[in-house]
Amino acid sequence: MKKIINDPSAVVAESLRGLGLAHADLLEVVDEPAVVVRVDAPVAGKVAVISGGGSGHEPMHGGLVGPGMLDAACPGAVFTSPTPDQVQLAVQRTDGGAGALLIVKNYTGDVLNFETAAELAAAEGTRVESIVIDDDVAVKDSLFTAGRRGVGGTVPLEKIVGAAADRGEDLDGCLAIARRVVANVRSMGLALGAPTVPHVGTPSFELADDEMEVGIGIHGEPGRARMPVENAEGVVARLLTPILEDLPFTEGDRVLLFTNSMGATPLLELYLAHGIAERLLAERGIVVERRLVGPFVTSLEMQGMSLTLLKLDDELRDLWDAPVRTAALRWGC
Repeated sequence: MKKIINDPSAVVAESLRGLGLAHADLLEVVDEPAVVVRVDAPVAGKVAVISGGGSGHEPMHGGLVGPGMLDAACPGAVFTSPTPDQVQLAVQRTDGGAGALLIVKNYTGDVLNFETAAELAAAEGTRVESIVIDDDVAVKDSLFTAGRRGVGGTVPLEKIVGAAADRGEDLDGCLAIARRVVANVRSMGLALGAPTVPHVGTPSFELADDEMEVGIGIHGEPGRARMPVENAEGVVARLLTPILEDLPFTEGDRVLLFTNSMGATPLLELYLAHGIAERLLAERGIVVERRLVGPFVTSLEMQGMSLTLLKLDDELRDLWDAPVRTAALRWGC
């Protein structure tokens, strides 16, 4: 294992320290328990939008804290759920009097710990609502979930809900918009190689040189099938077809297409894949109105990619377009 780290047990804390120094104009990193908070939090009268999950998926979630997106993020250990006290502190630090909306990926530990934190915050007098994202079409269940996993759809969910909160939507309004996004977003990923968790020191799974895993999870969970490696046309079709069939997406739909690197796939290959996806969608009469390409939901250094499609309407498109200023996403500011 070759990694730019010191002590594997301190890798998250040291990384968060660097994040805080690099983006001190946007966010503050709180220690013990670890929370990443908007530097101007709490914002009076604004719904606090909070998310989090295991580290190793950077820039999600700490890199998405800032105006127009998240008010706070709770980073767990690598591929490990954050604890209830982290989420409780995030609510305390960002509550501007309008309540908080928790965005939770559908993994058992995340769901349980965020639910516990919501109960603790409610006992302290803060109204808290939760939305669970479960956009992965690859499998119904995994070792870590009851139902579908939350994956790439988390990014447009956080962006759109963050914009709704910034424009002054109340908690019920933010929750209604979040539910619309969850109902209309689907994702699927693929791995060509495994990540190595620092404190483990060995790859999370093994793939032969001529194999790929279709439907992989963001922690390396098994997918739909292991099969011989295909060219880019085959890879994109294998990801896109089940996404389109699941909702389903049909001719005339307007969509956001998010082409994501799992960590090690370079932009040269990612843009190539994105171009294929756009062409395949156009052949079906599906209109790509908005795009996002890059490593935003990673799995350490996993070689692979994922595709996410969000069916858009005018309001969701406008909320996506609204100004955002975070470490990882910036436009309109």
